[in-house]
Amino acid sequence: MRELQQKIIADLKVTPQIDPETEIRRSVDFLKAYLKKNSFIKSLVLGISGGQDSTLTGKLAQMAITEMREESGDQSYQFIAVRLPYGVQADESDAMAAIEYMQADQVKRVDIKPAADAMVQALEANDLNISDFNKGNIKARERMIAQYGIAGANSGIVLGTDHAAESVTGFYTKFGDGGADVTPIWRLDKRQGKALLAKLNAPKHLYEKVPTADLEDNRPALPDEVALGVTYDDIDNYLEGHEIDSQAAEKIENWYKKTAHKRHLPYTVYDQF
Repeated sequence: MRELQQKIIADLKVTPQIDPETEIRRSVDFLKAYLKKNSFIKSLVLGISGGQDSTLTGKLAQMAITEMREESGDQSYQFIAVRLPYGVQADESDAMAAIEYMQADQVKRVDIKPAADAMVQALEANDLNISDFNKGNIKARERMIAQYGIAGANSGIVLGTDHAAESVTGFYTKFGDGGADVTPIWRLDKRQGKALLAKLNAPKHLYEKVPTADLEDNRPALPDEVALGVTYDDIDNYLEGHEIDSQAAEKIENWYKKTAHKRHLPYTVYDQF
């Protein structure tokens, strides 16, 4: 095994083999323990895209909230699923199917297009050229603003969907979808997340669909694997300690090095970088 590969696996706490049922219980118990420790928190808030990661995180959140209500008798515990389209999105039906599957207590919908477009316009008024890629990150950050607004109005916290296959490549927007209070599926790779959803009897089309961030106007529904230049199978195999094609391994390691700042809180004079 490559030396950096060993370090990455250790840093991201990836286990080569998992028992889906055990990991489901681990995530649910983690969320419940966090709520019990912080008794002022009454809701879990999550943006739902209709893809694998938010479907899994949302299902685990609803399970935790349901158990909290049953065990405590406190009916104020709520899971709030949030739709955050930029205007009209092609995968709206998948998002609603995911919300139906997880049986969310509440559903909110915030169209981030007016806010994102207004921010781009305000920036361009300063003689700046806001690229399509840059605008995509603005969209992601507007979505997190909306989620924190909802959480603030409901004594809540925001859940993140970061997992090992995403974290190793830094394939998320810093302070956008990467901004969250709790990340219950961190440690799992992509195929492990699928195994949990299969165990939870999720609709197959929600976790077998092609993963996409769908942030760029000029390249809508661009597959993650195209943007990254490496497949999730290669990423998962790498994270599980297998030997993979050297070019694919180098791409993964280059992403890991280049995006190190995303996996770190704001740097101070005491940090190494």
